[in-house]
Amino acid sequence: MTGSDETPPRPPKPRRGNRNRVPILLLIPAMLGLAVLTVPLLGLLLRAPWSELPQRLIGSEIGPALRLSLLCATIATIVCLVLGVPLAWVLARADIAGKSIIRALVTVPMVLPPIVGGVALLLVFGRRGVVGQYLDDWFGISLPFTTAGVVIAQAFVAMPFLVLSVEGAIRAADHRYEEAAATLGASKWFIFRRVTLPSLLPAVVAGTMLCWARALGEFGATITFAGNFPGRTTTMPLAVYMAMETDPQAAIVLSLVLLLVSVAVLAAMRDRWLTGLVSR
Repeated sequence: MTGSDETPPRPPKPRRGNRNRVPILLLIPAMLGLAVLTVPLLGLLLRAPWSELPQRLIGSEIGPALRLSLLCATIATIVCLVLGVPLAWVLARADIAGKSIIRALVTVPMVLPPIVGGVALLLVFGRRGVVGQYLDDWFGISLPFTTAGVVIAQAFVAMPFLVLSVEGAIRAADHRYEEAAATLGASKWFIFRRVTLPSLLPAVVAGTMLCWARALGEFGATITFAGNFPGRTTTMPLAVYMAMETDPQAAIVLSLVLLLVSVAVLAAMRDRWLTGLVSR
């Protein structure tokens, strides 16, 4: 037997446990990041007055504030859908000048301090604002410190989440189906309704979820532009803020309800829409 007939030694097989092992330099910061996100929520659950929860739920002002929060967040999300999806399409597909500046302006409410956003809304839609003075003089409409003001403030801070989600999906979408529809003589509006929009539905649903959750938790712009009037503009975040000054236990109960409602709705919408749509 010559040396050329010898079978070369096989490289050692990696151990099964090592294949999926996470590097320690990634695992430690990942666990710290998870702790930053979850420990405050865990603290809320641990400090909640569970034994007094039924009495506090009945005796507090949770009901009106929760109903107002859900109503305003839902209306604001509908407004964002009607206005935000076309805006996302324009940013992704339209050939217009200054698109990068427009995109930056759309993103500004995401990084702008919410109170600054409320001040800006007040300067525009206030009774002496740039637009508000004409609404008041011509139509007798005053938006600040009203329920409509809550919806406007929530739409202002939440719409960028929807626009950016949908714009990214439009950019990544396959154009061949739209081109095929165009060659068959379909109009642009028909293509948008029957081809583009159905293909974007998972992204629209995801953006809607983010938009609704952001609107539900909005505080700074709301209290600045709409004020804090029970039954009219006092949403759940504002009720939590007021309760912290007088009854911290009630604030914990309100925060717990807001947390549970947000988690339940997001989890239900994800299972109902996102998973099912993606798997189609």
